Amino acid sequence: MEEKKQAFERLLRIMDDLRAQCPWDRKQTFESLRNLTIEETYELADAILKKDLDEIKEEVGDLMLHMVFYAKMAEEQKAWDIADALNDLCEKLIHRHPHIYGDVKVKNEAEVKQNWEQLKLKEGKKSVLAGVPDSLPAMIKAYRMQEKAAQVGFDWKKAADAWPKIEEEIAEFRDSVRQKAPIEEQELEFGDVLFSLINYARLAGIDPETALERVNLKFKQRFNYIEAHAPKPLREMTLDEMDALWEEAKRRPSGK
Repeated sequence: MEEKKQAFERLLRIMDDLRAQCPWDRKQTFESLRNLTIEETYELADAILKKDLDEIKEEVGDLMLHMVFYAKMAEEQKAWDIADALNDLCEKLIHRHPHIYGDVKVKNEAEVKQNWEQLKLKEGKKSVLAGVPDSLPAMIKAYRMQEKAAQVGFDWKKAADAWPKIEEEIAEFRDSVRQKAPIEEQELEFGDVLFSLINYARLAGIDPETALERVNLKFKQRFNYIEAHAPKPLREMTLDEMDALWEEAKRRPSGK
């Protein structure tokens, strides 16, 4: 524990030095760091998918730097400091884990999640969905909203129950295409299909964001193979010629 405290204190001292002496660091604001923080978060997500523990360690460090950076700027504005943020977090964790720090009994993970959402409402949250950030990517946002709604019982009991809804939404989307409905209507119907598929995935224990990203990586590997082995520029190749290389890529272990 002492070693961890020393490492954290070292980071805080370095942050003080950077804000005092580095022109770039002095110039940063909450707003200017926002996009960089989002980028670092995605880099961590990439490292997690690759299961690269060394890279995960590096990206966790980068994100920790950003958190300390925000706290330092708030301290300079005499709003709060890192200790305030950490103590608030500790109090929240203790309050939302009464099965550990109180006398509440829980049977499983599901009951822990239900208690968590109920406690948030008692703390003043106006909606179960209030904690889902507007700026989340749409697929992750859909998953989180469904997950939160499920904590208060608004959910199918099992994945199989959700399948008829998928078929219904696909039929409605198909009808909108056949009828040449306005593109906004087709877009909405397509969104309903995606939303219902995400719901099924959640109930089936599948992370849709991870699933799609794995397919993205697979597509990228196979398309890169086509580019690397094409006998002429891709624009001069027929679809059949490119598809033949695609099938070659699929047969390679790296193409799986």
